[in-house]
Amino acid sequence: MPCGHDGAVDSPIPRGPVDATAVPRFAGPPTFARLPRLGEVSRADVAVVGLPFDAGTSYRPGARFGPAHIRASSKLLRPYHPALATSPFAAMQVADAGDLGLNPFDIPEALRSCELGMRSLAQDGATLVGLGGDHTLALPALRALHALHGPVAVLHFDAHLDTWDTYMGAAYTHGTPFRRASEEGLIDRERSVHVGIRGPLYGAGDLDDDTRLGFAVVPADDYESDGVARIVDRVRHRLGGPGAGPVYVSVDIDVLDPAAAPGTGTPEAGGLTSRELLHTLRGLAPAAPGEPGIDVVGVDVVEVAPAYDHAEITGIAAAHVVYDLLGVLALSGRRA
Repeated sequence: MPCGHDGAVDSPIPRGPVDATAVPRFAGPPTFARLPRLGEVSRADVAVVGLPFDAGTSYRPGARFGPAHIRASSKLLRPYHPALATSPFAAMQVADAGDLGLNPFDIPEALRSCELGMRSLAQDGATLVGLGGDHTLALPALRALHALHGPVAVLHFDAHLDTWDTYMGAAYTHGTPFRRASEEGLIDRERSVHVGIRGPLYGAGDLDDDTRLGFAVVPADDYESDGVARIVDRVRHRLGGPGAGPVYVSVDIDVLDPAAAPGTGTPEAGGLTSRELLHTLRGLAPAAPGEPGIDVVGVDVVEVAPAYDHAEITGIAAAHVVYDLLGVLALSGRRA
């Protein structure tokens, strides 16, 4: 049988990735982790959706090709996550919803289409995992989630604050989504936090503005002085822990050092290792079996620009970021 599975569309048993013992990893469907497409299952607890758009980039373009690259780089993922002791594809029905069609010539129109598309996918309760695309698209994602949950805390991994006001007079770019989100009342200003910030700023006032907009900052250099465990404690304290409210996790792949993620549009030296990032994400899982975890209601992994990647280094890192977050969702009991 071609795919190693015979589950019917209405089967209550989650359909997982293609069986790698039956079909080589370089074959099979071009979906994330070779998962079933959304139309092949009766429901989805988690929907992975591509956001191919990069009209908001300010330096290197190319993130419009990120969703396909992350999917291609995810073929080596396996069903069991030993570090989290979970099988996310068995615990939840995860499906690939394909790509949203976003206008590459009209940013406001693309933002409207993205918001409507994500609201449509989430209307049955599925948790959305967006594959970018550039970081402009965090804004429509937050608009869609706000309609469902009200203000959400943003856990933002990035080299950059992304709370600047405009670029060359443009208000909607990949450097401005969290300013617009804060101004629109989409985020919880008492619980949002950036992790991995580093590199030059336009001025000291950038940090003052960022604080006013509702963000705490964990600089990348703190990983050297504090270590991962203390960073996780700081993040969980800021988010408020289980029961504090919904959280949106937004991962700009340039939070990683260019050595670990060369394929991105605005690289900055001195970034996290992939191990540091993955261990931080795993810190969102419940502290013990049966306990509630951080209430993650949405995820994006953005700014993967494959034209600057080498040997899928960046794509593989991004795919593992998604996989670890799926493990967190599985342990937290996310169900549609």
